[in-house]
Amino acid sequence: MAGQGTPAMALLVKRGVAHRTHPYRVAPDAPNYGALVAVALGVPPERVFKSLVTEVDGALTVAVVPVTGELDLKALAAAVGGKRAALADRSVAERATGYVRGGISPLGQRRRLPTVLDESALDLPTIYVSAGRRGLQLELAAADLVALTDARTAPLQTR
Repeated sequence: MAGQGTPAMALLVKRGVAHRTHPYRVAPDAPNYGALVAVALGVPPERVFKSLVTEVDGALTVAVVPVTGELDLKALAAAVGGKRAALADRSVAERATGYVRGGISPLGQRRRLPTVLDESALDLPTIYVSAGRRGLQLELAAADLVALTDARTAPLQTR
């Protein structure tokens, strides 16, 4: 797939959304992967976001949170009007999104899932999210991510 676009990138091009791609090299099994991605890109870690596929009351939901914190599952459940949230099984997440773990993008998923973006993203000029494969990030405005995914925003991270 090297050198080829991803469904996330195709969506941005199709919709005419301003973005930049940023390749990086970090071992997929490295501990604290997200922080290492920020270092590799030379950007503050609070601008790099991870996409986590979760189950809220049995329904798949994507939480997009900074790599500097952990996902507050209770806050996520509350944000979508649910009672209980948990991380989805890896195989379920990969099957629903069409992406592999470490490369799950909130954009261009096989099955469009409800998305919640941590509200801290709205205070940043741009954020970085996976482009849909390991080793490649997309930089775009948080407002564009919200518009493309119909995301809700809420405080989702613990520190």
